[in-house]
Amino acid sequence: MSAPKVYFTDMRCKVDESILDKLRRLVDAAGIRGIGMEKKFVAIKMHFGELGNLSYLRPNYAKAVADIVKEEGGIPYLTDCNTLYPGSRKNAVEHMDCANLNGFLPATTGCQIIIGDGLKGTDDVEIPIDGVYVKNAKIGRAIADSDVLITLSHFKGHEITGFGGALKNLAMGCASRRGKMEMHSQGKPRLDASRCVGCGRCAKACGQNAISVSGKKASIDLESCAGCGRCIGMCSFDAIYAEYDQDGAIVDKKMVEYAAAVIKDRPCFHICVICDVSPYCDCHSGNDAPIVPDVGILASSDPVALDKACVDLVMRQPVMPGSHLHDLCGSARPDDLLGCSQPGTRWQAHFEYSERIGLGNGDYELIEVD
Repeated sequence: MSAPKVYFTDMRCKVDESILDKLRRLVDAAGIRGIGMEKKFVAIKMHFGELGNLSYLRPNYAKAVADIVKEEGGIPYLTDCNTLYPGSRKNAVEHMDCANLNGFLPATTGCQIIIGDGLKGTDDVEIPIDGVYVKNAKIGRAIADSDVLITLSHFKGHEITGFGGALKNLAMGCASRRGKMEMHSQGKPRLDASRCVGCGRCAKACGQNAISVSGKKASIDLESCAGCGRCIGMCSFDAIYAEYDQDGAIVDKKMVEYAAAVIKDRPCFHICVICDVSPYCDCHSGNDAPIVPDVGILASSDPVALDKACVDLVMRQPVMPGSHLHDLCGSARPDDLLGCSQPGTRWQAHFEYSERIGLGNGDYELIEVD
């Protein structure tokens, strides 16, 4: 069997040519128009960036993809699911405000935005996967209901998984709040009593009667808790949170299983942009200087091959002077740029486990597009 094809274009442009022109040529060559999108709902899954972060992908990239979908008769919409942690994207209202403030509007993207798992992060669908770690992946309903799924990912470093690309966008990004909790932790929220005011909103939202309020403080009965995460979205004081107690390699493996569930029985296409490669996730409310130079844009129908091609290209880059990576490793380029940038992570687990479950082995044929 031939290796999956991954298409690549660099960031260089001729005079009066836009990188968006190159993006269109790239995805055309990679076969995006062969999916069959006529009168179908096409989810374009991307990250809108936390407020204060400036390394997320500009909305211009989303519009270029949405325009192609509409040219093919599809009905595109941008989507992402609510976050598990306190921030500007923990419920749909604040998430939409964040997206708008970061430039994502129908006028700039050419399509509407739908938050994948609803107002409070609880609107999801369970997709059976029967994995070693996950039996039923909890996926945002607006993503699970899509006819076609396109991921538009920003490649960057990550403090838990080593890097973030197509697989992470599919898995963590498409999961509802309880799905994110399942991947990140043992699935139970924690309570910071110093922040709790005893308002009782969390107790009213709990479907398991696992939360009680006494002496103007809430408490969670973890034995009764189902780990749905509804209480996190209800708390206006950030007193309830998910404790990230899962080993990084386990998170990687759970993400691979979630990614397999999301793309199961669904036409998919994946795009990844390697620019502004910050050492940390775009979920942070700020971003550090890039650790390597801008590389280019890649596209493929195979998310495992795409991620592996991205990693390989990044590994060939020089260390950016003055960056987080330069501080850790010096000017000499280490053999493992991502591992050096985030010590203790093991990004290789993505590909080892993908091969183990039959999602892909990371082999690919790289085809350059001018």
